[in-house]
Amino acid sequence: MALTLDRRTQLLAGCPLFGGVTSDDLAAIGDRSLEVDFPADHVIARQGEIGTGFFVVVDGAVRVVRDGQELARLGPGDFFGEMSVIDGLPRVAQVVTTEPTRCLALASWEFERLVLDHPTIGLAILRGLSARLRSRTEPPQH
Repeated sequence: MALTLDRRTQLLAGCPLFGGVTSDDLAAIGDRSLEVDFPADHVIARQGEIGTGFFVVVDGAVRVVRDGQELARLGPGDFFGEMSVIDGLPRVAQVVTTEPTRCLALASWEFERLVLDHPTIGLAILRGLSARLRSRTEPPQH
C-alpha cells in the first residue's frame, strides 16, 4: 500500500538529517520522494559508483559495507546516500538489504532543487551531517 504524503512527511520528520526542518519543508521533501521496495539481499548502492539517490529506510533493514567489511546496520528512520548526492563523488560504501526493505528515495536532482528552493532544508542537512561527524570523531563527554 502506497504511503500518503502525510505519512511520508511524518517518516521524514523522524529522520535525524531533517531535524529542525519545518512541516511545510518536510512536506516538500515528501512530495518529491518516491517509495521504493527492495527484496532481501538487493544492492541499493554500490561502492565506487556515482550515487543518484538519497534514501530513508521506512521498514526493513540494510547493511553498510566498505571493502567487504560491515560498517553498520540501518533500520527504520536511518538514512544513507547523502554524501554522494551532495558532492557528486562515487559512493564510499555498498548498501545491501538484509530483508525486504522499503525506502523513501530522493533523486540527486530533486535533493539539490529542494536545497536551493528551501534554504532551511540545506541548513538542517548541514547541522545533521555535522552532528553525525562530531559523534564519530569526538571522544564522549562526561
